[in-house]
Amino acid sequence: MTTQAVPNPTTGTEREEPSFAPAIVEELLKLFVKAVRAHQLYLHNNPIYLRAIDLLADGFNAVWAHTEELALAFTESEIRWCDRAVLSEPAKSADSLPWLFFKDGIREVRMLRGFEGEELTKLLDVIQRARKATPDDDDLLTMLWEQDFLLLRYRFVDLALESAPPLVETTPAETRAQPEAAAAQLQESVTMETRAGVVSLDDFDSTLYFLDDREIDYLRNAVKSEYDRDLRPVILGTLLDIFEAQWDVTIRDEICDILDGFILHLLSAAQFRAVAFLLREVTVTLGRAKEVKPEQRQKLESLPTRLSSPDALSQLLQSLEEAAELPPQADLSELFEQLRPAALATVFAWLARLQHAQLKPLLESAAARLAGQNTSELVKLIAASNHVVASEAIRRAGALKTAAAVAPLAAIMNDGPVPLRLLAVQTLNDIGSPGALQVLEKSVDDPERDVRVATLRAIGARAYRPALPRIDAAVKGKRAREVDLTEKMALFEAFGALAGDPGVGVLDELLNGKGFLGRREDPELRACAAMALGRIGTQAAGASLRKASSENEKEVLVRNAINRALRGGQG
Repeated sequence: MTTQAVPNPTTGTEREEPSFAPAIVEELLKLFVKAVRAHQLYLHNNPIYLRAIDLLADGFNAVWAHTEELALAFTESEIRWCDRAVLSEPAKSADSLPWLFFKDGIREVRMLRGFEGEELTKLLDVIQRARKATPDDDDLLTMLWEQDFLLLRYRFVDLALESAPPLVETTPAETRAQPEAAAAQLQESVTMETRAGVVSLDDFDSTLYFLDDREIDYLRNAVKSEYDRDLRPVILGTLLDIFEAQWDVTIRDEICDILDGFILHLLSAAQFRAVAFLLREVTVTLGRAKEVKPEQRQKLESLPTRLSSPDALSQLLQSLEEAAELPPQADLSELFEQLRPAALATVFAWLARLQHAQLKPLLESAAARLAGQNTSELVKLIAASNHVVASEAIRRAGALKTAAAVAPLAAIMNDGPVPLRLLAVQTLNDIGSPGALQVLEKSVDDPERDVRVATLRAIGARAYRPALPRIDAAVKGKRAREVDLTEKMALFEAFGALAGDPGVGVLDELLNGKGFLGRREDPELRACAAMALGRIGTQAAGASLRKASSENEKEVLVRNAINRALRGGQG
């Protein structure tokens, strides 16, 4: 129901006494403001929105306990009841309820019992439309009239007449004597008065530059920051919040489909930070959401798994490798942190061929994290058919000293290719556990020369005494005489590190002994024996070296080896 109010220049001085506590009305209006905000932000089946409407209905019930009708008056910045301010919002903006009603001429609203039912929602719709209205749209008064409310009544004023001054009371004689003066005075008064609710730019002439430079810079930066803000995480977070709050199967299925398509769009647009945010928050949401159907859980859990699949990850790394300019490193780091264990093989394969100087350290970091957190996957990759992947897995196992890798490394040492066996020797040495060194000891007799040399050096460096019988047999047998100089040196270095004084006799015989007709051993063998004696470094070893030095050795190789051993020995 609409009633037009006649402007009254006079105001009463008596203040109406309320029939019940104003605090009840104040609380009602606070709940009304919250309901308006919830109506704007949430779907009508959202629990937050429904809660706000229920609380507002309770607020109306508290009022109906005292009266059948609630009359509210509107000024520019206040809603008043019984000539008392029950809601004050000084800002003249669309977010201010008093100003929203006042600027369109509405001066009073009366709500009757039962209004909190269907008509309340209609009023919230009208308020939301009015806040978004453009100058060409209908005003609030027209919108209210269109709804044809039964339990809501309002009074309005004609803005063209609201500010018109009353006629000046004069006597008939004065009126007849000065008709032109009275008309001029009235016209001047009407012209000078400002229409209520209409903003004039002239009112701001004195305050056009009321902000100082610092405040202007602050506002400019705030606006720029808001425009530069990435809204994608906000949208993704909102979708996941709806998924968590809404138990309806249809809604959740729709969100799953949206996210499934959205992640492809984000990847193609190189929005890696948003992708990382989605993959991270999906896991959190699934942990909190209730009554999630198995197929819905499977869809969301598949999002990070799909990114870690060989095809998807290879395409991503290929595009990054070929890109002229990489996305921000922080974005890539966040994305790589969301990779799953299944990505480890693909990451290892790409590390060997990646050429991009900025991308490779990021992928190295991701590989280290995945390998450290997923030992079982790392151990499995040691036996991978792709030798590039297997090589990287062996290196990582050594760097992490993964004891669980000993078994697959033993299999590599038995029948693996030479490059992998060489890597396995180094990794077993790095692991250094008793089981690893037992496997390493067997490689002393490996058919490949490079593997034997690497094994002997590792055993000598660790002084692993359980390997002495194998090395002792090699020194005393034909092998020491048949292998090349490099292997001889590794063999005797290991023997010197393990044998101690008990081995001096064998070495002295090789260095100083003479055979038939005074013939000595091969110079290379004697030089290696001198080197081993220097490694032993005991008095007995020193005596053997001095004996050899005093015999005016003719072989330069042997003489140099003896001198070096004496300089490094203890005797």
